[in-house]
Amino acid sequence: MEIEKRQQIEQAVSQILSAVGEDPTRPGLQETPQRVARMYQEIFSGLTEEFTDYKLFEANNQGEMVVVKDIHFYSMCEHHLLPFFGKVHIAYIPKENKVIGLSKLPRLVEYCAKRPNVQENLTVMIAELLAEHVPVEGVAVAVEAKHMCMEMRGVRSPDSKTKTFHYLGAFQQREWKQDFLAAINHA
Repeated sequence: MEIEKRQQIEQAVSQILSAVGEDPTRPGLQETPQRVARMYQEIFSGLTEEFTDYKLFEANNQGEMVVVKDIHFYSMCEHHLLPFFGKVHIAYIPKENKVIGLSKLPRLVEYCAKRPNVQENLTVMIAELLAEHVPVEGVAVAVEAKHMCMEMRGVRSPDSKTKTFHYLGAFQQREWKQDFLAAINHA
C-alpha cells in the first residue's frame, strides 16, 4: 500500500475514534491508526494483487471429482466492515489431464477472501477463478460462514451460519451435485 493511502486510512481512523467519543491521542490508542492501516493492507490485499500462485500438473483422473474441504477463510463484510469467517469446500472435475496443486486451492480461497465481500459473491468468485485457471468439466463450491454483522449487532444471532453454493458445468447436473454434497458432508 502506498504511503499516501496508508496516511489516508490513519487519518480516517483517528476521525472515527474522535467521532465515537474517544481520544485518539490517549496512550492505548496512539498507535491504533497505524495498526489499522497495516491490518487493512493485509486483509484487503486481494484488491491490489493478482492470483498468479497456481501450478498445473499432469494427472490421469480426468472425469473424476477432486475435493478439498474444510479450507478455513476470513473475510470482511462489505456492508459493515465486520469479519465473516468459516470454511470453503471445493470440488472440480479435471479435463485435459490437468490438476491444480492441492495447496493452491487454499491460496485461491485466501486471495478471493482478502477484499470486502458478501458471502454469495465470494462463493461465485472462487468457482469462476478456479474454472478460469484450470481446465475443468465442472466446479462446485460451498461456503459455510459465521458473520459478525449478524452476531454482534443488529439481530444478534449467535451461532447462526450461512451456507452458499455455486455450481459450474457438470456440477449443475443432479448426480454430480449429489456426489459433491455427499463428499463434503461425509466425516
